[in-house]
Amino acid sequence: MGWILLIAAAIILAVVGYWQLIIAEGTYLGPRVVTLLYDWTAHRYDRLKGFDETAEDWFLGRPLATALSDRERPCVLDVATGTGRLPRTLLRQPGFDGNVVGLDLSVKMLRVASRHLAPYPSRAWLLWAAATPLPFADGQFEAVTCLEALEFFADAAPALEEMVRVLQPGGWLLITNRVGWEARMMPGRTWSRAQLLAVLRQLPLTDVSVRPWQTCYDLVWARKRRM
Repeated sequence: MGWILLIAAAIILAVVGYWQLIIAEGTYLGPRVVTLLYDWTAHRYDRLKGFDETAEDWFLGRPLATALSDRERPCVLDVATGTGRLPRTLLRQPGFDGNVVGLDLSVKMLRVASRHLAPYPSRAWLLWAAATPLPFADGQFEAVTCLEALEFFADAAPALEEMVRVLQPGGWLLITNRVGWEARMMPGRTWSRAQLLAVLRQLPLTDVSVRPWQTCYDLVWARKRRM
């Protein structure tokens, strides 16, 4: 009986560990653990994710460049930039002549991003900082993006408020919302589509659009209301 209990305890511990560290990526253990996990995987993160440049350009880079085509040299902020996924696809677009600032708490992820963005030395900047509060003035950016990260913030609502604060009136917000079975495995860290829309309605936003994107994410566009 003792061995059975030990085996059962080991299985439960393994399941909880897998949930906490793999599915939830440490979010319930605090921002330091999340950052540490990303530091550990930074050197192989892109390989694990398997980003496809064509798909990235089609769904992210090209639509954002088009949305900003009426702005002269727009400046874009990418919150939780990681290895520079969003800056890379945006700066590849021939129709985009602006700059991108990438912000993250993982130093090693930023190092990888720095290598990726080396071809754009005067158009890409990386900053080690948290999402709340953002170290920028009100209305500083023509677009603010945050991909596959909201669920890892201790409280995503204030982070969204900060993103909207630093966004110019008429500027674009582009974020993702985790959906599907993995989202249900992260109670208190994810929103249903209805919950997300309710949160966005509390902010000075218009033209809100929620589009299915990947198996586990929706792509969410919105525009800051002009005063």
